[in-house]
Amino acid sequence: MSREPLEQIFLKTVRVSGLVCLCLVVAFPFYWMILSSFRPLERMLLAPAHLLPDLGQLDLHAYKSVLLEHGFLKTLFNSAYVSLFTVLLTLALATFGGYAVARLRFRGREAMALSVLVIYMFPAIVLVVPLYVLFSLMGLRDSLHVLILVYLAQTLPVSLYMLDNYFRSLPVEIESAGLVDGCTRFGVIWRIVIPLSVPALASVALYAFMIAWNEFLFAFMFLDTPGKFTLSRGVFQMADSVHLSKQLVMAASVIITLPVIVLFLVAERQLVKGLTAGALKG
Repeated sequence: MSREPLEQIFLKTVRVSGLVCLCLVVAFPFYWMILSSFRPLERMLLAPAHLLPDLGQLDLHAYKSVLLEHGFLKTLFNSAYVSLFTVLLTLALATFGGYAVARLRFRGREAMALSVLVIYMFPAIVLVVPLYVLFSLMGLRDSLHVLILVYLAQTLPVSLYMLDNYFRSLPVEIESAGLVDGCTRFGVIWRIVIPLSVPALASVALYAFMIAWNEFLFAFMFLDTPGKFTLSRGVFQMADSVHLSKQLVMAASVIITLPVIVLFLVAERQLVKGLTAGALKG
């Protein structure tokens, strides 16, 4: 056997072993979280080496208690409300804004295209204090709608950048044909551009949803009323309580994580297309 095949087998073995180890390291915290949500923490501490689930002793009481006894359904509704409106507003504004930057000719277009990401030069911890003071003086703090506005400011720049690159990759001739056939500019966007941009729009929607669903810092600073807490804020309150079992915290964490994983698995193909298509021209 020649030396070259041996080197290829060795490199392949190292690559596969590295990927397996990486997957195990990444997946183990999620596995521990799910396992802990079905088993009391006391049992986990008594038998820490027993990591296999015992199907005969799975306890669903934690999920029932979290959803029905600790008001987590309300926080679930709050997060769904904030995330849904953040996604809808981000898609609407980013679609028209990205199309304007990609297709229309106006003074300062290139400067605008380069400046949409300037907000990401400033970390969230730098912005949260001025926003906290501003909204407090205006009497707008402790509101889900203010939270939607803040999340929109977070998601819109990247969404504009993504859709701008994607729209530039679409053939201009298709839009010109629509204009010649009598479509207005809005009609071209609605009937031609949006159907052709489903992968990019799915990527933007998933990105905006993950930001709004998982964000903690602004929710922690702006929300004071328990009835207005989002999921991340609600889990923090549960974890900070010494009277609640950690099994309930793990169950709440699973409830937060599951929708994002399901959405990612369902929209994975569209997400990959949306993230890569903008890099190709013509």
